[in-house]
Amino acid sequence: MAERTGLIVVPEARIYDHGPQHPLRPDRVLLTWDLIAATSLDGRLNVEVLGADPASRDDLERVHTPAFIDATERAGHGEVGDWSAFGYGPGDNPIFADMHEAGSIVAGASVAAVKAVWHAHVAHAFNAEGGLHHSMPARASGFCVYDDPAVAIAWLLDQGAQRVAYVDVDVHHGDGVQTIFWNEPRVLTISIHEYEPYGFFPGTGGLDERGGPHAPGSAIHVPLPSGTGDDAWLEAVSTIVPRAVADFAPDVLVTQLGCDTHATDPLAQLRVTMRSYKEAAAVLHRLAHDAAYGRWVATGGGGYQWARVVPRAWTLYFAEMANATADLPDELPHGWIERATARAGEPVPSTFSEPTLEPHPADAEAHRVVARLADILWP
Repeated sequence: MAERTGLIVVPEARIYDHGPQHPLRPDRVLLTWDLIAATSLDGRLNVEVLGADPASRDDLERVHTPAFIDATERAGHGEVGDWSAFGYGPGDNPIFADMHEAGSIVAGASVAAVKAVWHAHVAHAFNAEGGLHHSMPARASGFCVYDDPAVAIAWLLDQGAQRVAYVDVDVHHGDGVQTIFWNEPRVLTISIHEYEPYGFFPGTGGLDERGGPHAPGSAIHVPLPSGTGDDAWLEAVSTIVPRAVADFAPDVLVTQLGCDTHATDPLAQLRVTMRSYKEAAAVLHRLAHDAAYGRWVATGGGGYQWARVVPRAWTLYFAEMANATADLPDELPHGWIERATARAGEPVPSTFSEPTLEPHPADAEAHRVVARLADILWP
């Protein structure tokens, strides 16, 4: 039988909801699970649907301070106070009911994914609700309550993993994960993101950020200019990532698969299309086997075209994880299209594929960034 792949499904994760006007919609995860089911990927013999318990206090305290966890719980339970020191308030991280419980569910799902892979229950595991990579040890940030990728990586280290590689392809720099492991030589963080210092959130992730004094070289960034399209983005994924991860030789590969890189995403300005997600998935799958003993844990992440883009992108990634790309029809199931259209209030695409875009002037600069980084890493 082909290698087994786990799909983490925790319906209670829908309570991670900042409100109807917030761009991070729980619907994007629900529609992803729905599309995976509609395409019968979850019914394949080599796929196992797994549940998860909420992250424990011990799990969370591996990366977050007790004061921050307490504040999150108290604010989410309606206690009146000034929670701004912990990142909560108007804007990106409004207070919502049961924030602690919601964040714990998401973090617990990522812990369940790494547990299943570390204990060899499955080779790969996907947690679509995860990827909340901006949260800091003592502060929420960028729509993120608890930093579930960091919680999962810290669990692996606590279990004896010697090296973990984290690859983040979200349009925003994975600053929370980097900060948490800045001085940790056992963790390599790689982030490919749109970059404008102090102009595009979070304003970090330049070429010169290379890890703390106890872990030099443990952070790698590909800071791309606005307008970067498929070819330059894929060059970063297919050239920088495999060589850097192979050099590091991790026990486990953890990836954050934010798809706010898409050309139509309302919160960013890259010009990536579905072609890139399909090709990137193949690169990462190969890499997991070549460099990490086949152990691959993937999370979701950003993506604010929540009905038109996110479910298609993450279903493509999951199909690759399940060795099912060749069996996946390009046409989306009619029933899913009807449900997604009704939920979104507008038509959604009918196929996984879509036209690629014409080259953009930013592509040339993006290629130069990749070349400069390669010279830095491998002089």
